[in-house]
Amino acid sequence: MSRFRYIAFHKPYGVLSQFTGEAGQRTLAEFGLPAGVYAAGRLDKDSEGLLVLSDDGPFIKRLLDPDHGHARSYLVQVEGVPALSDLKLLSSGVTIKGYRTKPCQAELLKEAPDVEARIPPIRERKAIPTAWIRITLNEGKNRQVRRMTAAVGFPTLRLLRERMGKLGLTGLTQGCWREVRRQDIL
Repeated sequence: MSRFRYIAFHKPYGVLSQFTGEAGQRTLAEFGLPAGVYAAGRLDKDSEGLLVLSDDGPFIKRLLDPDHGHARSYLVQVEGVPALSDLKLLSSGVTIKGYRTKPCQAELLKEAPDVEARIPPIRERKAIPTAWIRITLNEGKNRQVRRMTAAVGFPTLRLLRERMGKLGLTGLTQGCWREVRRQDIL
């Protein structure tokens, strides 16, 4: 048995990826997570989905290091419907804040994914359609996916991380967590 703990958590919208916050902010502290673990990377307050937590510092460093190439996959609901040329632009890398993102995978989903409703729901405009894309990348700069979709003309309305390394969100509902093994992730 490992002396370290590894947790898969489905972070809901509106929750900080940390255990403390200012008055009125929702944090990880409200979900009964084990003492001593901390988030391996972050999901913004307005993003949701898979968050890995652990008390194994070297593991977290390795998981987050883009040189090790551990994929992170996101379901992204965008305003508008990207064409193949837009997805190719995303895939080849875009420049955001003076930084050129590494190549990634971007695909338009034929149907909306089967995900729990977000509370509160996204804003919808009757005259502008939305679409879901899957973006898989090996780096994770601050608000990178949102900035990438905006750079090609498709603002992100909803962002849900569905996978980190080998570990997926499958079977976890919003606000729930489970212990996993290190080898389930890497």
